[in-house]
Amino acid sequence: MNLNKVFLLGRLTADPQLRSTASGQQVASFSIATNRVWNDKNGQKQEAVEFHNVVVWGRQAELVSRFLNKGSLVLVEGRLQTRDWEGKDGQKRKTTEIVAERVQFGPKALGKNAASAKTPEAGAAAGQVPVIDLNEEETKAEDLPF
Repeated sequence: MNLNKVFLLGRLTADPQLRSTASGQQVASFSIATNRVWNDKNGQKQEAVEFHNVVVWGRQAELVSRFLNKGSLVLVEGRLQTRDWEGKDGQKRKTTEIVAERVQFGPKALGKNAASAKTPEAGAAAGQVPVIDLNEEETKAEDLPF
C-alpha cells in the first residue's frame, strides 16, 4: 500500500491567482509559508521558513480566490505532485506542488476591536471559539454550526 498525503497549516504569501482551463474548469494557485522553531545543540532558538505551492480545482478554487488573501491562515489537505514542462526558452522545467483536496479557512481578522467584542458572533468572527448554549428548549438543529 502507498500513501501520498500532505497536511499544511500556514499563511498565504500572496493573494490566490484564479484562472480557467480551456474546458472552463476553475483552478487557483497560491503559496503558503510554514515555519519551524527549534533549539539547536547550544540551546539557541532557531527558525526556518518553508514555502509551498498549492493548486486547488473547481468550486474550492473559486472560494479560495474569493475569501483568502495574503496573510490568511489556511489548512491544506492534499497530495504531492511533480510536473514537467518545457519553458519558452526550450529548457526542461520541473516543479513539485500540493494538489489540494480540502482547504479549510482560518479565522478572519476584522481589526483591533473585533477581539475585544463581547458578543458570541463578534468573538467567532475574531477567531475565538463561539459559545453555544445547548438548552434543549431553545436549540434547533439548524442553529448548530455543524
